[in-house]
Amino acid sequence: MTATEREILETLTRLDISVKAMKTADPKPNLIPIFTRLDELTQNLPRDSDPSLLHYLHRKSYEKALLYLQGRDAENAEGTCRH
Repeated sequence: MTATEREILETLTRLDISVKAMKTADPKPNLIPIFTRLDELTQNLPRDSDPSLLHYLHRKSYEKALLYLQGRDAENAEGTCRH
Protein backbone atom coordinates (compact mmCIF):
# COMPACT_ATOMS: atom_id res chain seq x y z
CA MET A 1 0.00 0.00 0.00
CA THR A 2 1.38 3.40 -0.97
CA ALA A 3 1.52 6.39 1.37
CA THR A 4 -1.33 8.01 -0.57
CA GLU A 5 -3.43 4.86 -0.31
CA ARG A 6 -2.77 4.76 3.45
CA GLU A 7 -3.90 8.37 3.75
CA ILE A 8 -7.02 7.60 1.71
CA LEU A 9 -7.73 4.66 4.03
CA GLU A 10 -7.35 6.89 7.09
CA THR A 11 -9.60 9.56 5.55
CA LEU A 12 -12.23 7.00 4.54
CA THR A 13 -12.16 5.56 8.06
CA ARG A 14 -12.66 9.05 9.49
CA LEU A 15 -15.58 9.57 7.07
CA ASP A 16 -17.14 6.25 8.08
CA ILE A 17 -16.90 7.10 11.78
CA SER A 18 -18.32 10.59 11.19
CA VAL A 19 -21.25 9.31 9.16
CA LYS A 20 -22.09 6.67 11.78
CA ALA A 21 -22.01 9.38 14.48
CA MET A 22 -24.35 11.72 12.56
CA LYS A 23 -27.47 10.17 14.06
CA THR A 24 -26.62 11.27 17.59
CA ALA A 25 -24.03 14.02 17.04
CA ASP A 26 -24.86 17.55 18.12
CA PRO A 27 -23.64 19.53 16.35
CA LYS A 28 -23.46 17.44 13.21
CA PRO A 29 -19.94 16.94 11.85
CA ASN A 30 -18.91 18.93 8.79
CA LEU A 31 -18.13 16.32 6.14
CA ILE A 32 -17.11 18.75 3.40
CA PRO A 33 -13.42 18.90 4.46
CA ILE A 34 -13.28 15.09 4.39
CA PHE A 35 -14.80 14.94 0.90
CA THR A 36 -12.43 17.68 -0.28
CA ARG A 37 -9.44 15.78 1.08
CA LEU A 38 -10.59 12.56 -0.60
CA ASP A 39 -10.85 14.42 -3.92
CA GLU A 40 -7.30 15.78 -3.46
CA LEU A 41 -5.89 12.39 -2.56
CA THR A 42 -7.67 10.74 -5.49
CA GLN A 43 -6.06 13.26 -7.84
CA ASN A 44 -2.64 12.37 -6.37
CA LEU A 45 -2.96 8.67 -7.14
CA PRO A 46 -0.82 7.52 -10.06
CA ARG A 47 -2.70 6.62 -13.22
CA ASP A 48 -1.38 3.08 -12.93
CA SER A 49 -3.07 2.55 -9.55
CA ASP A 50 -5.39 -0.42 -9.25
CA PRO A 51 -8.32 0.16 -11.64
CA SER A 52 -10.87 -1.00 -9.04
CA LEU A 53 -9.65 1.53 -6.48
CA LEU A 54 -9.63 4.33 -9.07
CA HIS A 55 -13.13 3.33 -10.18
CA TYR A 56 -14.49 3.39 -6.62
CA LEU A 57 -12.92 6.75 -5.81
CA HIS A 58 -13.87 8.46 -9.07
CA ARG A 59 -17.45 7.21 -8.67
CA LYS A 60 -17.40 8.33 -5.02
CA SER A 61 -18.17 4.77 -3.92
CA TYR A 62 -16.40 5.38 -0.65
CA GLU A 63 -17.73 2.31 1.16
CA LYS A 64 -16.39 0.10 -1.64
CA ALA A 65 -13.05 1.95 -1.63
CA LEU A 66 -12.82 1.45 2.13
CA LEU A 67 -13.47 -2.29 1.83
CA TYR A 68 -10.94 -2.51 -1.00
CA LEU A 69 -8.21 -0.78 1.02
CA GLN A 70 -8.99 -2.97 4.03
CA GLY A 71 -8.33 -6.04 1.87
CA ARG A 72 -12.03 -6.91 1.85
CA ASP A 73 -12.84 -6.24 -1.83
CA ALA A 74 -14.53 -9.63 -2.11
CA GLU A 75 -17.32 -8.20 0.08
CA ASN A 76 -18.12 -5.56 -2.54
CA ALA A 77 -21.27 -6.46 -4.41
CA GLU A 78 -20.95 -6.06 -8.14
CA GLY A 79 -23.01 -3.08 -9.24
CA THR A 80 -24.62 -2.18 -12.51
CA CYS A 81 -21.75 0.00 -13.70
CA ARG A 82 -18.78 -1.56 -15.46
CA HIS A 83 -15.12 -0.61 -15.17
